[in-house]
Amino acid sequence: MDLSTKYLGMKLRTPLVVSASPLSQEISGIRSLEDVGASAVVLYSLFEEQLHQEALDLELHLNAGTESFAESLTYFPQSSEFHTGPEGYLDHIRKAKDAVDIPIIASLNGATLGGWAKFAKQIEQAGADAIECNLYFIPTDTEISGPEVEKIYTDIIREVKTAVHIPVAAKLSPFFSNLAHTAKQFDQLGTDALVLFNRFYQPDIDLDELEIKPKVLLSTPQALRLPLTWVGILYGRIKANLAATSGVYGPDDVIKLLMVGADVTMLCSALLRNGIGHLSHVEQGIREWMEEHEYESVHQMQGSMSQLKCPDPGAFERAQYMRAVKGLQHVLATR
Repeated sequence: MDLSTKYLGMKLRTPLVVSASPLSQEISGIRSLEDVGASAVVLYSLFEEQLHQEALDLELHLNAGTESFAESLTYFPQSSEFHTGPEGYLDHIRKAKDAVDIPIIASLNGATLGGWAKFAKQIEQAGADAIECNLYFIPTDTEISGPEVEKIYTDIIREVKTAVHIPVAAKLSPFFSNLAHTAKQFDQLGTDALVLFNRFYQPDIDLDELEIKPKVLLSTPQALRLPLTWVGILYGRIKANLAATSGVYGPDDVIKLLMVGADVTMLCSALLRNGIGHLSHVEQGIREWMEEHEYESVHQMQGSMSQLKCPDPGAFERAQYMRAVKGLQHVLATR
């Protein structure tokens, strides 16, 4: 039975990749992930803010003006909250490459051009096998149009692709007026993979302390439907690899994503909730399902349930929507 797949120009033992998370902050943690079956690891993200400012400048920038509004003091992160700086990140890549045999994918998180190209080159020199650009930008300026937002994203990828020779993935949000067209734009730039999808973490408010506080909500299995839909739509229509993330918890989730065309599936929340040993359980479940249904390889199932053969994906989606609504009406009618 062959569980291997190809992603970012690399042959991976299985489609199970660990996405960017605190699990990769320690070298011992990366070794443990390899031991339980991870085929590749995306390192925790290095933030754009860490690239183009020294620590003192960062402090001044983040705190500028907040003395006038006490309620906003906790909105911006302090530099001490970041796990490590740029040099530490490069050193972490070197140590990770020495410690494990699986691919190490660096993660850059940002929203403007900044110093991405220069640091991407340093990441390549440090030995990373690929770079995942985590494009985290929430447009709040009412004067910025949709096409301008897309241009911000594509300019970053263009800059990074020009700077390095290693593969580059773009981790996107689903919030585009026409995601299929945006995906095509990235594909035409030579983006090696699209990671679907990024999750924006909305802050919460502490009404007692009048502070804005981060509140991380781990994904749930229900979140799977969004990447499942879009991987199925894009499969075969773009050259870039497709990585599915968010809501991947069990063997069935991985199998469904492979069937709609994913090259790899990325896990984070499931491992934070259940422990990294859960990865071995997922792999074993995939093997058992494939044996029961007489699949000999991952490649055999990839894309078998995608929309590639449907001449009008939009019509296909409308049909599924109507069927879902009719099903709900039937449930209500039988009560």
